[in-house]
Amino acid sequence: MTPLNFILDFLLGACVGFLGGVFGIGGGLLAIPLLVLFFGFDQQMAQGTALIMVVPNVIFSLRSYHKRDKINLSYALSLSTPSFFLAFIGAYIALTLKSESLQKIFAIFLFCLAVYSIINLLFRKKGSLGAKETTYSLIWFVILGGCCGFLGGFFVVGGGVLATPFLTLVFGLSQLIAQSLALCLALPSLLASLFMYVLHGQVNWTIGIPLALGGLTTVGWGVKLAYALPQKVLKFLFSCFLIICGVLLLIK
Repeated sequence: MTPLNFILDFLLGACVGFLGGVFGIGGGLLAIPLLVLFFGFDQQMAQGTALIMVVPNVIFSLRSYHKRDKINLSYALSLSTPSFFLAFIGAYIALTLKSESLQKIFAIFLFCLAVYSIINLLFRKKGSLGAKETTYSLIWFVILGGCCGFLGGFFVVGGGVLATPFLTLVFGLSQLIAQSLALCLALPSLLASLFMYVLHGQVNWTIGIPLALGGLTTVGWGVKLAYALPQKVLKFLFSCFLIICGVLLLIK
């Protein structure tokens, strides 16, 4: 790798890390289609390489969210424990599929999430921006954590993308609380997924490392912007972000 390539990859990682901080997803959703579209990676290699950047970004984002608003430990553990174990199964299945099939499934997944998030925005009662706690019992967090962990292993986005709109629309939590809990769910499933992708040789470290370093420089700024934005604006931008990522993959 030339110094110029390192710098360009670092800058790309910085942009992706910033968006990951804003939306509480680590940046993997944007990194994956970019690696497919501009680097020519197949879907599995793109997902494995994105993990190199996403894991440290999620750790840093989680720390930043927790400093600003203490995370409910019971909710976090109920989500993260099943997420870790189910992620192994999801990652194994993803690694056995054809790259083209996995790519199409991933794009459809993003569009469905975008629609779900828009419904969340449009049909939530006026003045209702969610709360810090919910009336749902912890067993529902365990179920959600398991389902999202499986999808996180399958799509290597940590399940946080699905968990965030679900925690707001169904559980009634605020967007920022949902994003912080989604990061708690994401981290163990991402670590499990990374192990599986490294084991199968589906990681490009040469590109992944500068992406990770770039992301770490900006993810904190993204979290600050997330807290500065009105929640409705944040929800709308989150939906647009999902649609753009899906379009990028379908273009490919």
